[in-house]
Amino acid sequence: MQLELVVVRHGRTEWNAGGRFQGHTDIALDETGRAQARAIGEFLANDDFDAAYASDLARARETAALVLAGRELTAAPDARWREMRFGVWEGLTWTEIVERDPQLATRSATAPKFYTPQGGESFEECCARVAAALADIRANARDGARVLVATHAGPLHALLHVALGESEAAALRVRFSPASITRLLFDGAEARLGELNRTVYAETPA
Repeated sequence: MQLELVVVRHGRTEWNAGGRFQGHTDIALDETGRAQARAIGEFLANDDFDAAYASDLARARETAALVLAGRELTAAPDARWREMRFGVWEGLTWTEIVERDPQLATRSATAPKFYTPQGGESFEECCARVAAALADIRANARDGARVLVATHAGPLHALLHVALGESEAAALRVRFSPASITRLLFDGAEARLGELNRTVYAETPA
């Protein structure tokens, strides 16, 4: 069975712009984020989707709605596509986190597989829920379907880990931009990367 998965990271939020960990905190898109999502919608205007799913957090749901604007299709909310839960880190910058826990100074803010904050979620737990969501999409899709998913950076890393394997995913060394597009192509048990972290909005911030 063949399937194309078009996965969009949500547009920018005020907390993205400020470098703050969001996790499960429900932060809305800012105006730049909305413009980014509309730009994705224009870019994908000729892509027909058989189904669409989104994290149930506002920033992903709104991104999906703007991408799909003008279509009859709407994105079904699925909490399994939520960002990783960062517990006591939510709302903090990496600098503030390291000030509280100096031993993290040797780690990267974008390497969640190496840490689990108090009250947070491990990368393995995120991978497990993303794997379950992916399995359901594949079970419900027709052969040759194209499916849109609007999600977050953590689940995107988990998806690459689940679909491509740990070593191949790690070798990509990707840092997902707000409002980026990643395509995964499935053919039976095989998966390959069709596009990685593509941005189409001219002023997409880092």
